[in-house]
Amino acid sequence: QLQLVESGGGLVQPGGSLRLSCVASGFSLDYYAIGWFRRAPGKEREGVACISISDRTNYADSVKGRFTISRDNAKHTVYLQMSSLKRDDTAVYYCAAVRPPYGSSWSSLGVSEYDSWGQGTQVTVSS
Repeated sequence: QLQLVESGGGLVQPGGSLRLSCVASGFSLDYYAIGWFRRAPGKEREGVACISISDRTNYADSVKGRFTISRDNAKHTVYLQMSSLKRDDTAVYYCAAVRPPYGSSWSSLGVSEYDSWGQGTQVTVSS
């Protein structure tokens, strides 16, 4: 059974850093595009970063230059390194996976594109 488990969330001060991890089990990451998403209080879930099978990445404008997505297939893990955190980054962060429909360079920030989701990890940016 395909499963994703996020970890690494917590409370951090503005300007601080966190690294989120998404561990996959029941399937091989080698064949999946992965996305990181977040849902802030009162808002819709939105795409933050995504990575293709061929390690091609894409970011939401709001996090470009601050967040980095990476994958280690041997460890069955995808990471989201978050730096220069802002209060607006406060949200529940989710990872998601999908077999790419358009080849190894494909990934997407679209919520509806993904069919397997983790339970989420809370990130709170506050002083």
